[in-house]
Amino acid sequence: MDHSSHDHHHMMDHSSHGGMDHGSGQCNMNMLFTWDTTNLCIVFRQWHITSNLSLVVSLAAIVAICAGYEALREAIRRYEATLSKRVDTAPRQSREQVSRQAHVTKAVLYGIQNFYAFMIMLIFMTYNGWVMIAVSLGAGLGYLVFGGSAPVTKETACH
Repeated sequence: MDHSSHDHHHMMDHSSHGGMDHGSGQCNMNMLFTWDTTNLCIVFRQWHITSNLSLVVSLAAIVAICAGYEALREAIRRYEATLSKRVDTAPRQSREQVSRQAHVTKAVLYGIQNFYAFMIMLIFMTYNGWVMIAVSLGAGLGYLVFGGSAPVTKETACH
């Protein structure tokens, strides 16, 4: 089979430099700390910062997302307290079944909480200073509003 008519080197487009064209509006992925928001995408290609307004709206959304995580944590703490009371007050013969169902529910909530935490970690890992500040402000605001009697120490390694 003669492939001499196909010049593969000229057919390849090398202008994108590995899929990260920094001038045409594609997502710019930084692996080092930066304050630059040019072509910044947050977690998804569709969450693309294209202007100062989209940056401000995105930072406000990140603050809300992180505060929401703290609200979720508090809701789970309250739900666990309610479940614990339900198990304690259940008749002896049904206590094991109630305890098993409570454990399954808590496992689902634990999975949701960890998914949320890892998504926040991915947001933080844009390595953009503005985004990092928004994550921290949201966590602090969420703790202030929803933390109640929760200890300040964290149980998880990320967020």
